[in-house]
Amino acid sequence: MTLVPPLLLRRCLAEFIGTAFLLAIVIGSGIMATNLTDNVALQLLCNTTATAAGLVALILALGPVSGAHFNPVVTIADRVFGGMKNREVLPYFAAQVSGAIVGVIIANLMFSLPAIEASTKVRTGGGIWLGEIVATLGLLLVIFGVVRSGRSTAAPFAVAGYIAAAYFFTSSTSFANPAVTIARSLSDTFAGIAPESVPGFIAMQLVGMVLAIGVIWVLFPTIGEVADEILLRHDDISPHDSSRTDSPEGTSR
Repeated sequence: MTLVPPLLLRRCLAEFIGTAFLLAIVIGSGIMATNLTDNVALQLLCNTTATAAGLVALILALGPVSGAHFNPVVTIADRVFGGMKNREVLPYFAAQVSGAIVGVIIANLMFSLPAIEASTKVRTGGGIWLGEIVATLGLLLVIFGVVRSGRSTAAPFAVAGYIAAAYFFTSSTSFANPAVTIARSLSDTFAGIAPESVPGFIAMQLVGMVLAIGVIWVLFPTIGEVADEILLRHDDISPHDSSRTDSPEGTSR
């Protein structure tokens, strides 16, 4: 008899691993970029390219297990749209935040830096806060717009494409993720954020989330037919049965 871990444990483990890898990519590629060039635009391009490519891979790999949220605002929105149970939300949060912190620590250590070092990069001001509202609203609109219109197989590429664009078109460089924001305060490197800037960023991300939920309800009031769902899909798939149903749990990241 094969022992399979409980479903929620598997989902949270996937969220922990995925968020850890995401932060290792974000921080690690930022450090590598600054080691390779002094050109800030090129540094941002390197950081963006690595993050977008990593997102595609992580969502494709872990989406069928946990939905590949890697982001508390995605988890909250998924709960609002009926894709999760209340008891799953806090464990997801814990997995995402702890995974993000572990990912930052690993990235710092890979480049022979202190495991934890508070960032000195202050990111504040009305324009930057507006950038976080826009970044978060757009991210959720892309995720749920693609998924709720029945095009989930395109979601990994749509999400990564949006993040790549938002790195450049938003003044905040698109954190759009409370877990990411908290963890990035622990690395005094290219992608870091000063701890005192974290509350403002998270507050604006929550504002963006609320706005996004309203827009999504208006634009996508019903869930379309979904084929081979990747994102926001976390059915219990038996290791001995590769078959999957075509109906989503509740939402159609």
